[in-house]
Amino acid sequence: MEVRSATKLQCQRIGCNAMFTDDDNPDGSCRFHASGPFFHDGMKEWSCCKQRSHDFTLFLEIPGCKTGKHTTEKPVLAKPAPRQPVTVPTSCPHANASTKDSCSRCRQGFFCSDHGSQPKEQTMQNALNTPVQVQEEKTESLAPAPVKKVVIDINQPQVCKNKGCGKTFKERDNHETACSYHPGPAVFHDRLRGWKCCDVHVKEFDEFMEIPPCTKGWHSSSSADQAV
Repeated sequence: MEVRSATKLQCQRIGCNAMFTDDDNPDGSCRFHASGPFFHDGMKEWSCCKQRSHDFTLFLEIPGCKTGKHTTEKPVLAKPAPRQPVTVPTSCPHANASTKDSCSRCRQGFFCSDHGSQPKEQTMQNALNTPVQVQEEKTESLAPAPVKKVVIDINQPQVCKNKGCGKTFKERDNHETACSYHPGPAVFHDRLRGWKCCDVHVKEFDEFMEIPPCTKGWHSSSSADQAV
């Protein structure tokens, strides 16, 4: 009788990284991203599902868009196609538009070569008529919501949210050197990806995800409360 291995393995699919065994790997147990990320002007986006975020920690927490079985084989990432720049016309799209009132560009306050720029007095008046300032004053006058106290079961499995960790832990086993992580922040510049904390930079995203953590500390289940 063949005895299947019970050794826990780590899934290599992007967005998963869960621990699994060969005899406990049903179809649909893995949730992952089918293609790699796209970084542009501070924005991080998954090219497979178009989910995006400016914050790198929140970007990594975006759940995968596909399901399947866990695997130890690293996926081959297809590089996303470069985006084409969007050209904004400077003239009114309707050639027969004779007045500024019927021109869509003039109504939105953009420059139009057919009718010239919008008068400054009208633009200023439109800005004063917007309810943005009133909304901001109402928001500032609202009292902050009370902070809710969270009771944690020391035996309940939790996922560490420290950058570069992502391991499952129990609070009873947590200590000051239990977690290996990056205090961050992550840096993306000129096609390089790396960590400012340890000054290591690479070109490929999968190489970036394999940069070993440089700091030890406590596991943390809250992304807002990073280990110190």
